[in-house]
Amino acid sequence: MSDEADVGHDESEEGAVDEEAGDGERAAETALADAVAEYDDALAAEVAALEREAAESAERVEELESSLRRTKADFQNYKKRAKKRQEQEKARATEDLVARLTDVRDNLVRALDQDADADIRPGVESTLETFDRVLGEENVEIISPEPGQSVDPERHEVMMRVDSEHPEGTVADVYKEGYEMADKVIEAAQVTVSDDEK
Repeated sequence: MSDEADVGHDESEEGAVDEEAGDGERAAETALADAVAEYDDALAAEVAALEREAAESAERVEELESSLRRTKADFQNYKKRAKKRQEQEKARATEDLVARLTDVRDNLVRALDQDADADIRPGVESTLETFDRVLGEENVEIISPEPGQSVDPERHEVMMRVDSEHPEGTVADVYKEGYEMADKVIEAAQVTVSDDEK
């Protein structure tokens, strides 16, 4: 006999046991009502009504528990679908960004394909403009403080202090630009800071 047949056989046996238990409970309830009826018919009717109410309540509890199990299963399935959809959207967003970045790379390859003595600066500047546009479309801002601007420790990394014509403690020069996205600093700008005001 197969495992499935065994499972079905066990379930039918369990059902039979449950049914027998239910029959036994009903018989006990009837016996109780009959026993009370020997002494007081009104009380027996009340007992029978309470027993019916208890049976209905038990049935309602079973229905609610079954409904709760289905709801929990539905919620788990919803969470799985939502996670999968989020992963798909993230993958599509990444694909879009990569597609735009490949254009920038193609431009750089074309610039390097020029003759060794060719002036490639205009091509590189054009490529940089394209790249900056892509960053802008992704809400990336370049952190490039002007000389004389106050130092912001959240957005500027001080590399060294130097003599400069700008007020003491302000940005003297930008050593390396930084990047910020959605109000979060991805990379702080590296700056030199004025040591003395001249």
